[in-house]
Amino acid sequence: MSQLTDGFGRSFPYLRLSLTEACNFRCSYCLPDGYQADGRPQFLAVDEIARLVRAFAALGMHKIRLTGGEPSLRKDLQQIIATVAQVPGIRKVAITTNGCLLPRHLPGWHRAGLTALNVSMDSLQRERFHAITGHDRLPELMEGLNLAQALGLQSIKLNAVLLRGLNDDELPAWMEFLRERPLGVRFIELMRTGDNREYFERHHLRADVVIEQLLAAGWSEQVRAGDAGPAREFGHPDYRGRIGIIAPYARDFCKGCNRLRVTARGDLRLCLFGDFGVALRPLLQSDGDQDALLARITTQLGLKAAGHGLHFGQTGLTPHLASIGG
Repeated sequence: MSQLTDGFGRSFPYLRLSLTEACNFRCSYCLPDGYQADGRPQFLAVDEIARLVRAFAALGMHKIRLTGGEPSLRKDLQQIIATVAQVPGIRKVAITTNGCLLPRHLPGWHRAGLTALNVSMDSLQRERFHAITGHDRLPELMEGLNLAQALGLQSIKLNAVLLRGLNDDELPAWMEFLRERPLGVRFIELMRTGDNREYFERHHLRADVVIEQLLAAGWSEQVRAGDAGPAREFGHPDYRGRIGIIAPYARDFCKGCNRLRVTARGDLRLCLFGDFGVALRPLLQSDGDQDALLARITTQLGLKAAGHGLHFGQTGLTPHLASIGG
């Protein structure tokens, strides 16, 4: 039985663990000037990650998503996946990646225990993809997707940030893309962060616009799985794929929150846009600290707020999404 519950009756079977703040892309909505290292202490090591995941699993967490920055920049990523996958109680091991290294590394990750893959793909048009991400790597992403399907991963999803004036006319193309592909595509409403105010005001598009287009095209909302992410998922009998909508500005978005986050430096974040973090790293140095670690995690859950403050322009500690993994 899960001990990961908060004061609002929400349970948390799902952990998003950032492995690094570094990223090799320069996405216009996240790190337009590229990643700038700050010289601070290194990110969590494999043994620290193992203790962290064992603690969360002991409290009832069974799904973990490895994020970044860009997690594939960790040279020990395959070892991390294998370590996490072997923790008793862990049933799903997912990764969110920009996908450029998939052709080279995905088979090894799959052998290590990876069960689910999310790839950031903000456009199906090569020129637009290049303009948004700063890299002309769409062919590698497509090669990686084909490889993932051939390997038979349990879940393959694509993430596209909705950007007014940049990619908001591509819904028909995405529908056609999904006609014969059993994949999920998730459109993510652009979120305001600490350093993107001007960009947000220029390119923010309400997700309601896409939902209206989907319903008009005959798509219907599907039942949400208990450990699923925040997406409202839509399906159509004529298409093998599904489309998800992540709308953080929608009413009651936080009511179904089911995930916790840990940064690459070992801080527990109760909310993506929360205004404080809880240091877990001091309790990840020895197996003998597990009881104290469990107590710190469960105690902090009592401080989780009912919802974020995005509607009021409150972005918390998040300067950009690469800093915590989205």
